[in-house]
Amino acid sequence: MESQGRDEVKGPVLHIVVVGFHHKKGCQVEFSYPPLMPDEGHDSNVLPEEWKYLPFLALPDGAHNYQEDTVFFHLPPLSDDMKCVYGVSCYRQIEAKALKVRQADVTRETVQKSVCVLSRVPLYGLLQAKLQLITHAYFEEKDFSQISILKELYDHMNGSLRGSTLEGSQVYLGLSPRDLILHFRHKVLILFKLILLEKKVLFYVSPVNRLVGTLMTVLSLFPGMIEHGLVDSSHYRPKSSVSEDLSLAESVSGAEEFVSVSVADIANTALELEVEVEEGAQPTAESLSSGDNNHLKPPSRPSPESSESDWETLDPSVLEEGGSKDHDGREAASELPDAFASEPGTPITVQPQAVSGQGAVIQGLVSGLEEDQYGLPLPVFTKGYLCLPYMALQQHHLLSDVAVRGFVAGATNILFRQQRHLSDAIVEVEEARVQIHDPELRKILSLTTADLRFADYLVKHVTENRDDVFLDGTGWEGGDEWIRAQFTLYIHSLLSSALQQDNERLLADYGAPFITAWKITHNYRVWFSNKHPAMAAITAGHPFQGQYSVADVKLRLSHSVQNSERGKKIGNAMMTTSRSVVQTGKAVGQSVGGALTSAKSAMSSWFSTLAQPAAVSAPACPEPATEVKP
Repeated sequence: MESQGRDEVKGPVLHIVVVGFHHKKGCQVEFSYPPLMPDEGHDSNVLPEEWKYLPFLALPDGAHNYQEDTVFFHLPPLSDDMKCVYGVSCYRQIEAKALKVRQADVTRETVQKSVCVLSRVPLYGLLQAKLQLITHAYFEEKDFSQISILKELYDHMNGSLRGSTLEGSQVYLGLSPRDLILHFRHKVLILFKLILLEKKVLFYVSPVNRLVGTLMTVLSLFPGMIEHGLVDSSHYRPKSSVSEDLSLAESVSGAEEFVSVSVADIANTALELEVEVEEGAQPTAESLSSGDNNHLKPPSRPSPESSESDWETLDPSVLEEGGSKDHDGREAASELPDAFASEPGTPITVQPQAVSGQGAVIQGLVSGLEEDQYGLPLPVFTKGYLCLPYMALQQHHLLSDVAVRGFVAGATNILFRQQRHLSDAIVEVEEARVQIHDPELRKILSLTTADLRFADYLVKHVTENRDDVFLDGTGWEGGDEWIRAQFTLYIHSLLSSALQQDNERLLADYGAPFITAWKITHNYRVWFSNKHPAMAAITAGHPFQGQYSVADVKLRLSHSVQNSERGKKIGNAMMTTSRSVVQTGKAVGQSVGGALTSAKSAMSSWFSTLAQPAAVSAPACPEPATEVKP
């Protein structure tokens, strides 16, 4: 009965939950509609074992420091046929003396509660906008026993969101790449490549709404990632289950063999990805090949009894037949006006693509994700690579869990940041600093000249289009959709370059060490194992490839001064010297003051050219030779 109640799906919203802080019991669920456990009542505190961290996610650590806050979080599925559960929580606190009805268990001066929505669709911003209004109204009642408004919220959300597609601007509501570029500048590209490498990335800042907003905005730069790429991003087990299930280590060892490949294998992988077939997997291959590929279900997760990854056990003929059967559909999609076909020499002005222009998404045979005709989103958050927009302190064990091969996670507790050995990179959002501990990884992520041109192009367009405060963010160039289109072009060009024969020169513009590391990742191997005919229309090569010039040297020097520790020390010393020159000039007098002032002006002018990236001239830094039309 319990599983039947869980599997009952009435709409995109699964539950409305109220989480409160009890002075003796801590964070606990106080109300849920429908009940989280079918055999329990609406006011039951009992939770499914898989969702034991829900109260700590909905009511974040340090919430008492803020009057209100918003949290995005992910919960694991309750059954094999479920996907990631997306949670949005709105927190508020109110003085206890302001309550009209004060319950007996209210003993503190303030009452802290969160109202959260558990949904099957990743509409974070849209759910947040609706939930904030209801949370405000719920607190204005000053009587938390009035739960009728929460039941109405459940019915309203399922009625308004039923049948809504995960396309269009509603998916990205509240996620602003413009603000991300203005804050992190060129480091956004470092974060982008860091996630492509499937490293352990930890975001750190308070309050939580800024944390989750930054993290999800970075992920929104990956084409289709938020819409279809996070369905397997929360497959973890609570600590008690992991410690008790000893057989899980066997399945993890098999998965590690899959995702850990030596660099020497890349030469063979570039020609053809060999898929090994186990004798016991033959029935699976037959069942997959006999059915209609358009209705294939995603591969199931590795079971404790099997030490093989699902797509490794597929028959190679399945991939070929799948490609041939889908060829007609993809060919028809490729005949549509291609968004990236243009005459060479035109500037990079990528236009927004309509859903029909991208072709309908289909179920990926290998990745298990819904993919477009280019094979996107890349299967980054699969096979134990987690996306946790907010991590509670009770989930700390996941950072060192053997079943977790990597993560992109957010935290507000300083204990996460202090344990640097558990992550590959820590992103301190407040200071816009990306701390990468491994020197070799820093070398891999070092931006090439073409990458710096791309990043500078983004920064220049975003900063130049902020003159009119009334039209800020509403234009095309420099706007949110424009920025996402540039990253779509970047990833399309990268994938197209990887498919070319003798592509060393093409890929060198992305960084040879980066390409070497990327080709042994899970997402590249899965993408490369399938055929994507639409990629033939994408121009290979970096969008900002071209001959080096003096402007590139200046851009590189500016990048070094702004970001390396040595460069920062030199910059500070020059600023101190400049201030000393000014003070000395005033003290000496008019006779020599003119000379000193001239020297000071020359030094300040020279330093300002280093401190600020210069606009790259058209002859020195050619614009990409592609233009996208709607």
